[in-house]
Amino acid sequence: MDEMNQKLDEKYMREAIRQAKKAYALEEVPIGCVIVYEGKIIGRGYNRRTTDKNPLAHAEIAAIKKASKKINDWRLEECTLYVTLEPCQMCAGAIVQARTKRVVVGCMNPKAGCAGSILNLLDMQEFNHQVELTTGVLGEECSAMMKQFFKELREKQKKIKYEKTLKKED
Repeated sequence: MDEMNQKLDEKYMREAIRQAKKAYALEEVPIGCVIVYEGKIIGRGYNRRTTDKNPLAHAEIAAIKKASKKINDWRLEECTLYVTLEPCQMCAGAIVQARTKRVVVGCMNPKAGCAGSILNLLDMQEFNHQVELTTGVLGEECSAMMKQFFKELREKQKKIKYEKTLKKED
């Protein structure tokens, strides 16, 4: 990839990271997404599953909904989707269904990723659409945010467990 395209990918991934930080602030798993069309962000989203009590409230789904509304079409054929964490099977399927041209991923998800980790739904020849894929854009930053979130979550859960133990002893 040439330097100009790499800089553009990093620019938009930083915007996806900004979305992920919104999720982080809500104590949600920090995943963010933006969709770009003709050099403009037309859809933004961040993980809100716990907040909305909705298993469909993933960053990519929110961004796809907004982008489709913005361009008044369900097809995102000339769009690039930037996401901080490799899409799950639901989101990868939605990306294919939306006919998205390209996906740029920050860090991979070996436990649930469907853009190459477990399987690659974005490039299955059996489907009528395949998606270009670029991985590892600002990957260290995306990965560090995820690790920090889960570290804090474990510490919080440990503290709650400890406090419950103290209450039982009283």
